Amino acid sequence: MDAVPLPEWASEPCIMGIDEAGRGPVLGPMVYGCLYCPLSYQQTLASLNFADSKTLKEEKREELSENLKSDPSLGWGVDVIDPRDLSAKMLQREKINLNEISHNSAMGLVRRVLDLGVFLTEVYVDTVGDADKYREKLSARFPGVKFVVSKKADSLYPVVSGASIVAKVTRDRSLRDWVLDETAQNITRNFGSGYPGDPDTKAWLEKNKHPLFGFPTLVRFSWGTCTPYFKDCTQVLWECDKDEEEGSTASNGKKQLKLSSVGFTGYKRKIEDIESSGKGRCKFFQTRKLELVTKFG
Repeated sequence: MDAVPLPEWASEPCIMGIDEAGRGPVLGPMVYGCLYCPLSYQQTLASLNFADSKTLKEEKREELSENLKSDPSLGWGVDVIDPRDLSAKMLQREKINLNEISHNSAMGLVRRVLDLGVFLTEVYVDTVGDADKYREKLSARFPGVKFVVSKKADSLYPVVSGASIVAKVTRDRSLRDWVLDETAQNITRNFGSGYPGDPDTKAWLEKNKHPLFGFPTLVRFSWGTCTPYFKDCTQVLWECDKDEEEGSTASNGKKQLKLSSVGFTGYKRKIEDIESSGKGRCKFFQTRKLELVTKFG
């Protein structure tokens, strides 16, 4: 959240709404947005025609987004969670599921607004998981704030509707302006909406999978949607000394962890196709100018 001068109304009792955009897609970031204002502005807020962002056309969302950002009686913020972070957290040894990632993002927004000096008294949140348990979790973390957690909060509370618009517009712009790191691979931007059922998204995933390195960084490779695309790809084995790691026992007595658990299975590539130097060197290494190093300074 960008540092901005604290408005005069921040010392008054304030309300805040929190919602997300991009929880379901296999492509791009998940974005949490918040909107906050004085409790005394609540009635005016209801007249600004905010609505659940999913019910609005893109042009209308953009218009409302600019309106709320220019309103001196409103404050807003976002937390953009990179697809690489989502995948890493969901696949690391101590896994963090999507609900917990969502909870942490929402709590992070509350903490950041409080740290700005805003006197938050009420926070309205669109639920993730069990609403009562989520509310108890939030109340335990921030005992001085009243939390209202409910399904369809973005349709019930204008302050959450505004947060929904902030989150959705931020995600749409992020996806539209996404800079593909893998430019040398001639990757197109015709990836559709990013949702698993979108034919354009499916076609893009099929076209841009790599038999060894998987998908471009735009993709949340921890999503189950990705698994079928790797049925014919390279099998990768990682040596691991930890007894608790799953895998087959190697000849040296160590354990090996198979990436088949995240969808990487199939044929073994010839060594000349994946070596880090010389003829037949993989294009991934060529474009990134990576070389084999045997001595470290």
